[in-house]
Amino acid sequence: MPNRPLVLPILFALLCLGIALFPLVGDTFYVRLVAKIVVLAIFAMSLDLLVGYTGLVTLGHAAFSGTAGYFTAALVNKAGIVDLPTLLVAALGAAGATALVIGWISVRTSGIYLIMITLALGQMVFFFFHDVAFWGGADGVNLAAKPELAIGSVTLLDLADRMVFYYVALACLVFVYAALFMVSKAPFGQVLRGIRINEGRTRALGHDVQRYKLAAFVIAGLLAGLAGFLEVVRSGFISPAHVNWHESATVLIVVILGGMGTLVGPVIGAAALVLLEDWFADLTVHWKLFVGLFVIAVVLVLPSGLIGLAGRIGALRWLQRLRRPGAQSAVSKGAEVAREGAGDA
Repeated sequence: MPNRPLVLPILFALLCLGIALFPLVGDTFYVRLVAKIVVLAIFAMSLDLLVGYTGLVTLGHAAFSGTAGYFTAALVNKAGIVDLPTLLVAALGAAGATALVIGWISVRTSGIYLIMITLALGQMVFFFFHDVAFWGGADGVNLAAKPELAIGSVTLLDLADRMVFYYVALACLVFVYAALFMVSKAPFGQVLRGIRINEGRTRALGHDVQRYKLAAFVIAGLLAGLAGFLEVVRSGFISPAHVNWHESATVLIVVILGGMGTLVGPVIGAAALVLLEDWFADLTVHWKLFVGLFVIAVVLVLPSGLIGLAGRIGALRWLQRLRRPGAQSAVSKGAEVAREGAGDA
């Protein structure tokens, strides 16, 4: 069977290659749809660090991306700032600070209590943006201008250009994957896995579990802030709906649908959910029902998510190779040699 740690990065590289080449053949509408998938995939990968690697299931993740989006819109509309590095730093700083506060409170709980407290804190952030007139109220706000990167009078990147945004978002996707991949392989990531598998034993080994959980919250919040920044730039609009718990539930479904703890799974889950929504919406007004049935079917049939389907196909091919006459004879010879070695011993 193929080595899973090697297969997943290769699969991600192939997905990114397909995304990079898609504008050459795809219709404008579907190019915009793929850009939406890329942003959602970044958002889902940030949650995968908490859910898939640390075992922290939350329903307040949209608070981080929404905060970043609102701060970006406020700086553009109220202060007239369009400098890309300034806006990005401000958005990530706001998202990271929100994650630090929510995480500091939440890591003292676990299980259903963690879900409920993150839901409550996330809704507090929602009502803050919903009720305060400065942020635009229930109607939300449009982005007056798109960020740009310029040196003097020379514009290097203008995110108002949809193709420039497309490839910037793709570069961010690659960066987030690479960052989380290195985190997962580092000692820090191994401790997070230990917390997910057996928190008590990890604590007994001398690790400050709460500090590691809080660090994971902040990292996930920063990456969710990056997704929120890209989303408000992509759509040119931000509203309290982007901060509501429904958004947190949607990204959690994306992670579960694609496969938790894989990093590639959230990309596949984002593509599946967005494409299914677009397809079913053309067929019926009750498209949410059919999307929900599909998600339920995947959870029941593929507990590892859609990424598990690739693993099953690989396992079937491996078994088929074993059933070939040459492979069977090799296995028989190996078993015979092993028996002879045991008899000599």
